[in-house]
Amino acid sequence: MNLKILKLENLLRCHAVFRQLHSLGQRRMLAQWSHVFSSAYPVWTAQPCVWPWQTDLVIGAALSQYRLLVTKKEERSQKPPLSSTKSKKEVEVWIGMTVEELARAMEKDIDCVFEALMNTDIDIDSLEAHSHLDEVWIKEVIKKTRMKLKWSKLKQDKVRENKDAVRRPQADPALLIPRSPVVTIMGHVDHGKTTLLDKLRKTQVAAMEAGGITQHIGAFLVSLPSGERITFLDTPGHAAFSAMRARGAQVTDIVILVVAADDGVMKQTVESIQHARDAQVPIVLAINKCDKAEADPEKVKKELLAYDVVCEDYGGDVQAVHISAVTGDNLMALAEATIALAEMLELKADPTGPVEGTVIESFTDKGRGPVTTAIIQRGTLRKGSILVAGKSWAKVRLMFDENGKPIQEAYPSMPVGIVGWRDLPSAGDEILEVESEPRARAVVDWRKYEQEQEKNKEDLKILEEKRKEHQEAHQKAREKYGTLHWKERSFLKYQEKKEQKLLKPKEKEERDSPVLPIIIKGDVDGSVEAIVDIMNTYDASHECELQLVHFGVGDVSENDVNLAETFHGVIYGFNVNAGNVIQKSAAKKGVKIKLHKIIYRLIEDVQEELSFRLPCTVEENPIGEASILATFTVTEGKKKVPVAGCRVQKGQLEKQKKFKLIRNRDVIWKGSLTSLKHHKDDISVIKSGMDCGLSLSEEKIEFKVGDEIICYEEKEVPGKTSWDPGF
Repeated sequence: MNLKILKLENLLRCHAVFRQLHSLGQRRMLAQWSHVFSSAYPVWTAQPCVWPWQTDLVIGAALSQYRLLVTKKEERSQKPPLSSTKSKKEVEVWIGMTVEELARAMEKDIDCVFEALMNTDIDIDSLEAHSHLDEVWIKEVIKKTRMKLKWSKLKQDKVRENKDAVRRPQADPALLIPRSPVVTIMGHVDHGKTTLLDKLRKTQVAAMEAGGITQHIGAFLVSLPSGERITFLDTPGHAAFSAMRARGAQVTDIVILVVAADDGVMKQTVESIQHARDAQVPIVLAINKCDKAEADPEKVKKELLAYDVVCEDYGGDVQAVHISAVTGDNLMALAEATIALAEMLELKADPTGPVEGTVIESFTDKGRGPVTTAIIQRGTLRKGSILVAGKSWAKVRLMFDENGKPIQEAYPSMPVGIVGWRDLPSAGDEILEVESEPRARAVVDWRKYEQEQEKNKEDLKILEEKRKEHQEAHQKAREKYGTLHWKERSFLKYQEKKEQKLLKPKEKEERDSPVLPIIIKGDVDGSVEAIVDIMNTYDASHECELQLVHFGVGDVSENDVNLAETFHGVIYGFNVNAGNVIQKSAAKKGVKIKLHKIIYRLIEDVQEELSFRLPCTVEENPIGEASILATFTVTEGKKKVPVAGCRVQKGQLEKQKKFKLIRNRDVIWKGSLTSLKHHKDDISVIKSGMDCGLSLSEEKIEFKVGDEIICYEEKEVPGKTSWDPGF
């Protein structure tokens, strides 16, 4: 480009020189002519021609403008050429992102992601907005939407700070002081556990329990005449409350195993022994009902040997006390044995610093809101303390003892009711005291975040398994069709589609199978837990599907009724109420509310409801039996009809009933008779011992001597579920 400018400048200079020479030549000629004609023309004078110099100025300006234009053009040529198409949009993605997050990163609608994943191996029907996507499918979506992929390391590597609350390190032994033992009473249902505790407390708890069966875990502080104090936990002995017994064993120091002398070792007795062993807690054996004539304490001790519970009489270390909870015999001896064992264990606790404890039971009170029963294990609980339990926190507004009396402080080993929870914690949750409300919120947020992360990992695992299944199925399909001609491939696909169409009615029948949606409401968290655990044992989904729509603590509410109406379900309440307004609303909406006070009655009701939804089964009740002695044919018009000559062996044959023909124990025909005759008379009933001739509604069936004819009637029997909850 510079060379071109130089050439142009040279040409312009030559042109300027030529103009100058031409101008000089003209001046000389004018000077000569002016001398000749000066006398003739005195006025006229020759003026120098200045336009060539002006031309040089114009040319110089033009040249400078040209240089400027050329320079700009050269600069533009050095810049990279603009792409003819618009640059791709960069999308920042990370591993494990959800469908909704990917759509947001792309600034597109969620439908755009679903559309991009169509005709791929992924199961579109199982995908939802919160479903996690594998790396392969993220790349596929970005590729199909013609965008640019950018992996976000920040999203992958970012680790949220752990803000959970944990127990303190073990205290200095010098700070520890003696504490009361926490004793759990365990054993089989109706072996006298609550009656024993009533006698020690001089109360009537057993009389207040529905059906005389303990259905909650109760915490009581008992003061003995000697001045010693023991915290007792009374656990249910019914089979449904296994989780409650396990929880009681985890927070206790000593287990009193109650066994009835007249009943011996039972199923829940064995389970209680296992819970105590798992928690590594020593056992004191209380052989109850020794006042009965049929009592046999030695038999109980021998039976327990099979479960490695060896009493002192047999060389073991388990104290055995013969008692009668009804008469009060030897109860002080049991208390002394418990205190002696507690002294050997040297039970101590630190009453200073932040509180640590365990939720024994939780429920919702109408006036107080969420309430928990807890055992304090460390520190001293006071009004105004900030507590965290599970995914809930509380500022203590009120504390009360087992009698409902308000208290100001709760020390280690002391059972206490706590009011002030924002949400209802679960029974068994660990209670920890924190310094402030913001700290409590941070702990709860962290625990919810942790739970969400665990759920995300499980979802990713399930998604990966499904992806592998689809890939394997796709690979098998490719191997199956890969070597075939397109005509053969098309024919096979047509055959498969035809088979699928034939299966559709069966699938529809499966979809239309009976379903029982249920909603469970209980008075305390532990009771609801027990009922839900029983529902989880349901194993008859092939008969009727059991759907647990919702469960919770508290009385039946309008929301429960609306939910039951939506799902066409049944509401089951355990030790809760449903107000008149709620019951009227439920009746208007056609919703059943079933309230129970005893847990096994509730389970029986669920079994009845399941059975009610099953189709009726048809049972065959035999009325009479006859054996074929001879066969022959008769002519009716132009037809030859086979006839069997029979003798009634049992019962009677009734023409209007149904019949079946049995040969070698196999049923070869079922239907009705066209004729039944005795000699030549048409009759409707043939009794035992009489001979008759009969013909069937199906003429193609051939009789053989020795065949049996059974007369029966069909009876519809209501269906019954095969589910056995185990008690």
